[in-house]
Amino acid sequence: AFKAAVLIQQWYRRYVARLEMRRRCTWRIFQSIEYACEQDQIKLHNFFSYLMDQFTPSSSKERDFISRMFVSGESYKEAELEKYCDYESIEVPDSYTGPRLSFPLLPDHATALLEAFKQKQQLHARYVLNLLHETRKHLKQLPNISHVSTCYSEEVTVCGDLHGQLDDLFLIFYKNGLPSPSKSYVFNGDFVDRGKQSLEILIILFTFLLIYPKEVHLNRGNHEDHMVNLRYGFTKEVMQKYKVHGKKILRMFQNVFCWLPLATLIDQKVLIIHGGISDTTDLDMLEKIQRDKFISVLRIKKRKELSTKPEMEAINGENKSETDAAGNEAAPRLSLQPQSAQAPSTANRLEFSRWLRQTVQEQMDTCRRLVDISESESEELTYSSMVSLKDVDEPCWTRQEEWKQILDILWSDPMPQEGCRENKVRGGGCYFGPDVTEKFLEKYNLQFLIRSHECKQEGYEFCHNRKVLTIFSASNYYEIGSNRGAYVKLGPDLVPHFVQYQANKTAHMLTMTQRQGIPESAFRALREKLFAHTSALISAFKAYDGDNTGRITLSNWATAVESVLRLGLPWRMLRPQLVRSTEDGMLEYKSWLDDLAMEQRSQEHIQSSLLEVIYRNRSNLETIFRIIDRDHSGLISFEEFQQTWKLFSSHMNIELTDDGINDLVRSIDFNKDGNIDFNEFLEAFRLVKQCQ
Repeated sequence: AFKAAVLIQQWYRRYVARLEMRRRCTWRIFQSIEYACEQDQIKLHNFFSYLMDQFTPSSSKERDFISRMFVSGESYKEAELEKYCDYESIEVPDSYTGPRLSFPLLPDHATALLEAFKQKQQLHARYVLNLLHETRKHLKQLPNISHVSTCYSEEVTVCGDLHGQLDDLFLIFYKNGLPSPSKSYVFNGDFVDRGKQSLEILIILFTFLLIYPKEVHLNRGNHEDHMVNLRYGFTKEVMQKYKVHGKKILRMFQNVFCWLPLATLIDQKVLIIHGGISDTTDLDMLEKIQRDKFISVLRIKKRKELSTKPEMEAINGENKSETDAAGNEAAPRLSLQPQSAQAPSTANRLEFSRWLRQTVQEQMDTCRRLVDISESESEELTYSSMVSLKDVDEPCWTRQEEWKQILDILWSDPMPQEGCRENKVRGGGCYFGPDVTEKFLEKYNLQFLIRSHECKQEGYEFCHNRKVLTIFSASNYYEIGSNRGAYVKLGPDLVPHFVQYQANKTAHMLTMTQRQGIPESAFRALREKLFAHTSALISAFKAYDGDNTGRITLSNWATAVESVLRLGLPWRMLRPQLVRSTEDGMLEYKSWLDDLAMEQRSQEHIQSSLLEVIYRNRSNLETIFRIIDRDHSGLISFEEFQQTWKLFSSHMNIELTDDGINDLVRSIDFNKDGNIDFNEFLEAFRLVKQCQ
């Protein structure tokens, strides 16, 4: 009996170990593919930033068009935005049966919205714009770091990423109760993208924010960014649900997002930020940053931004040499030494301030003339926009320093190793270690950090000696049953209490093996990734096939696959599900790749070489299409295409006349309707690939 018990125990432990290994593999597959996609997004916008920096417009009209296209929303001033998004001019028909809003909002309005969204009803565009208008007015009054006290409520509930999963929000309210004077909430960003009901989540949260402004607090996440929304679905969702007024609604959302607070502080002891920190994170700087300047953290630099850098260096007293450390002559740059009068003594503060204002304004006028900035653009470049009279004694930070502060708190992740390094996996932010956390907490006298940004299987996870808590509220994020959602409640003692859940009923019916096993969807995603890199894989395999036998060892197969995909996956363990077993331990890699191609061709009737290109680039092509489609109409106008092509031709040193560009755009417009839709856009790439 004793031996039998030991055998059963050993069998059970091996079984549990195998299930845990499968779970970890599934997690690595989904997470690696997700982070690789985010990395592509940042690379794509870095590329457009480079194009913008290198491109020289031939006229002010051309420059204005390019600027509006790639820096969406930044040129709208207060009066222009209100006029553009005039909700009062939109009539609500008598046939409309959905919820109606009147301001100031009451709790009954929130209840009506919840019931309407449960019944799949849609809020009329007039009310959406009115709600966004009021939300923007409220957010503009808030500081960058919100302060919450547990003295005024029994506890504070902190929720993590929701990512458009409305059922999770409904379940949180069902379990924990609706926001009220005695029930405070902090929602820690990433309300949108990926899920299909991001719009409804924002409407509900903004409604409660206006009803209970002291009890509901919203932090900005890395997905509250219109450039990210272009790729991950929110832009598309808004335009599909509001075909007539979608552009106005999107414009308002872009502006509301940039006014969201950056962090929340509970009882001066617990800091809540979306991503994390770095070794340079400075709460004093974060409190003073003009956060609405950063409509997109993945911003594309405007030329006028570049011209402000020398002035900021002059204000900060920086005077760099015209030669670098190696003694080489530096590139020609503007001389910004004061030309008017000698600087007065700083003892007379008012006189010094006036002199500084006059000097900087003169130099900025010179900058504008040299870089040919129009008067409409120059309004933003006044001295008062950078430093006011009352701030002369305070430090002036460059736009780059402010941008990095926001990038780090929205995009960073913790790591178990000491130190702080660039987050190359996501492509933005940094990895910060326990030593960075400890120094940060000690500097600001904090107990611990709460952040989100990463999906966790149990919905939450501690790290850094329980000083960093990750909370994630979107259950079944990768797959049904893949993870639980969670929220955390903090009382006056600031001891965290967790509540876990799964919003999908199907998840509760899964067996233990189904929960822990690697789902077929994970391997399907992995096979698509492998197929998309067929050409690179063949080259990598041939490097191990010196005799051109068409066969390599399974060990070399695993090494080659990782060298191409760089996903950091345990390929040797995944091999049985990806490669058919062989008796001699050798793989015929060409036939294996042919099998992958056959599997994908069964879904898409296109030649394999072209399909490979589309699989590898479709997400990037779709994002590029949406960037060019400035008005989000789903169509690229001839003018939008012409100006974008000038960017590309400038980068590739291809000279093409306007007539040549017109011929090109007409050849892509297959149905001759005067616009280019996404299918025509993809078809153009297909034809180019076939001609190569």
